[in-house]
Amino acid sequence: MKPSFEKYIPFKQINLPDRQWPNNTITKAPIWCSVDLRDGNQALVDPMNLEEKLEFFHALCDMGFKEIEIGFPSASETEYEICRELIENNHIPDDVTIQVLVQAREHLIRKTFEAVKGAKNVIVHFYNSTSTLQRKVVFKTDMDGVIKIAVDGAKLIKQLTDEYDGDTNFRFEYSPESFSGTEPENAVEICDRVIEALGSTAENKLIVNLPNTVEMCTPNTYADQIEYFVRNLKHRDAAIISIHPHNDRGCGVAAGELALLAGAERVEGTLFGNGERTGNMDIVTMGLNMFTQGVDPKLDFSNLPKLREIYERCTNMKIDPRQPYIGELVFTAFSGSHQDAINKGMKYMKESGTDYWEIPYLPIDPADVGREYEPIIRINSQSGKGGAAFVMNNNFGYDLPKRMHPEFSKLVQAKCEELGRELIPKELFEVFEKNYLEHKQKYVLSSRKIYEESENGNDYVHFKGKMKINGNEEVSLSGVGNGPIDAFFNAIKKVGLDKYEFISYSQHAISQGSDSKAVSYIELKKPDGKNIFGIGIDSNVNVASVLGVLNAINRAEA
Repeated sequence: MKPSFEKYIPFKQINLPDRQWPNNTITKAPIWCSVDLRDGNQALVDPMNLEEKLEFFHALCDMGFKEIEIGFPSASETEYEICRELIENNHIPDDVTIQVLVQAREHLIRKTFEAVKGAKNVIVHFYNSTSTLQRKVVFKTDMDGVIKIAVDGAKLIKQLTDEYDGDTNFRFEYSPESFSGTEPENAVEICDRVIEALGSTAENKLIVNLPNTVEMCTPNTYADQIEYFVRNLKHRDAAIISIHPHNDRGCGVAAGELALLAGAERVEGTLFGNGERTGNMDIVTMGLNMFTQGVDPKLDFSNLPKLREIYERCTNMKIDPRQPYIGELVFTAFSGSHQDAINKGMKYMKESGTDYWEIPYLPIDPADVGREYEPIIRINSQSGKGGAAFVMNNNFGYDLPKRMHPEFSKLVQAKCEELGRELIPKELFEVFEKNYLEHKQKYVLSSRKIYEESENGNDYVHFKGKMKINGNEEVSLSGVGNGPIDAFFNAIKKVGLDKYEFISYSQHAISQGSDSKAVSYIELKKPDGKNIFGIGIDSNVNVASVLGVLNAINRAEA
């Protein structure tokens, strides 16, 4: 036997040396058609029941889909009944067109027309497979035989439409299934013949859907196939060019985007990419890719968590944590350098007042899709100095000074390594609380008084109070300085705490209104030459500063 890779036939490239699509840009949204209720539903282990399909249908309508493929009503009684439920009980908004799929076979087409009777707007989507491989292996016929199947189906559809006695607005869609595996010239010929059989015109266009039924080549080659088709279709003015990319090579979205550049006007896909094998093209990803480039996708993605909940409950499928835009971890940074850049980006946005979204590592504002800011930075042993500070600020309102970040980060990292996992925000705050707010105190102020005095044009601050040492001995304190911190330092020097040097200080409010408190961050140099931070919290800003100094000393002494 040959080495395994040698048994595969390389895909034949399209001869299109003057291709134009690489010079194009996506500047507007395509016509979207959701196939979640048909293609996506057919791919489920347990297909959706009536209630689930109805809920999903209404969610799609709420998002702004105007074309929704609801099922394959000729395939089973269940599908037929769901179609009738949507029509008879007025679930379909007047501006939404339902699409039904049917093979190009007489009895199935007739059954489909029965199923949609009474609907206001309907797309009858018929198809037959045209690929080289299926002609050879499945149907054992030539291209003429395949064309006859499509043309006969088109003629019957036209006949049934002419005979129809209702006021349904019918439109038609034809798919040369496995277009991606069909010779380009044959794909063009069969679609032209179908257009002629239906009598489609520029005023009454046929949706010509070109499915990447099995993704067989790189996205650029699929784009070449689309451009070749668009250029060579004789009745181009009577066609809306639609695509239906699958994801066998993991390039469904890329293939869809490049196909738009090549002339496609309409896109079929599913929310989050559900579908046969590796799935359909993910409409959420493709639409939000446009959104991040300043293009309105014409669909409402503002509450992705709600859509995710409906999708997972109705389909019993689970979304991967790294799924673009919706995965649990896609807006999360564990890496220290990423956290630092995001934190700086947040500050830049706030300080600059820019009208644009300019935050490194976040191509989209999580709030635009209904996500929260809190989980953007999560803390594990790989996190950097700024990550823990970001969470403390965004979740709890503590704006730790930058000089304090390394000290606090080491405490957090040690806790992560101890537990062997990331810390949730509550646990992060517990590290902060244990090491600063609830730290064992050797020195405790039992009374304090801070007041100002002016003499000969000079202002002084006095500190007076009492301090317990180790819970027993109590000493009196008295000091004068140019501010409360200086006065307190001068007071404690008199009781032997004269080897600490003041380095830095910052302060802010941690609540609003009349009950707000101030938090002070005090940095001291210890007798061994290393620096340490202390935190003081009080409704009086001067007292908060004094308590911060004492907190730093207590932490150093411990």
